[in-house]
Amino acid sequence: MFLFLLPLLLGFTFNAASALTTAFSRHWGEKKGSLATGVLRNVLGIPVWAIGFLMAVRAPSPRLFTKTDAIQAAGLILVGAGALIILLALSSIRSRAAVPSIRDHLVRTGLYGRMRHPIHSGTLLEFAGLVLLRPTRAVAIACALGFVWVLVQTGLEEYDLGQRLPDYRDYIDQVPRFLPRLHPKKR
Repeated sequence: MFLFLLPLLLGFTFNAASALTTAFSRHWGEKKGSLATGVLRNVLGIPVWAIGFLMAVRAPSPRLFTKTDAIQAAGLILVGAGALIILLALSSIRSRAAVPSIRDHLVRTGLYGRMRHPIHSGTLLEFAGLVLLRPTRAVAIACALGFVWVLVQTGLEEYDLGQRLPDYRDYIDQVPRFLPRLHPKKR
């Protein structure tokens, strides 16, 4: 039943390591550092933890509660809203999401003008929705670990962004982390 934890935690670890763009670039140079970040995130991180989630969904596991039409609808809304937020955020930062570089500039437009980590916010919504769509112990464990991982990933990314983007410290003071501010602060 808990075999899904291996790829899930391994993928989370690789993905977390991808937040060390500045350190990799200092050690190996800009191009190799950026490549290391991309491989850790896009080859070893996201696909591996996604396999872990798929295994959790398919694992025989006791149900936590009975699924109703209302719960199913709420789950679909959360997953859909999360996916939409992620897609909108990716359209703002484009390739910087896949292969960050020490030459990146701070994006303050679109969703990034309202919250610092819209991709992570969307991911959290998707995890919540997944529990409602597949309310098993295995999926709940995977999603709970996913919530913790997003918090750790966010902290690592903010540390790295603070090192490579000079304006990031001011951005932290002006824009909330996960929940959007309806009216952005004036700069």
